[in-house]
Amino acid sequence: MDGCTLGFAGVFADRGGVNQGDPIAHRVERVVFETDRQMIVGDVTLPPEGYQSRFSDVLNRHDFDFLPLTNVEITTLADGKVTERPFMVLAKTQVRIAYPYNG
Repeated sequence: MDGCTLGFAGVFADRGGVNQGDPIAHRVERVVFETDRQMIVGDVTLPPEGYQSRFSDVLNRHDFDFLPLTNVEITTLADGKVTERPFMVLAKTQVRIAYPYNG
């Protein structure tokens, strides 16, 4: 790994390709996921526009089995207990319904 820096998404780039200080354009969308036992509200990071920029694109991607979420609130449906997490990954197979948050 001499002479390389770790770039976006775990891709190695030479020193001329990706600078650690360069911002990567993105947008954050607040979304709700319901599983059999929980309601999960969190932020999904998406490209600003174009390819793979819709929330439904993230859900329909077949090359990812998990969804990374930030600023997460997990509500247990049985008792209403709310737990907050700064980050989690959610298995797409557990999601019963998903929709944009309108809070």
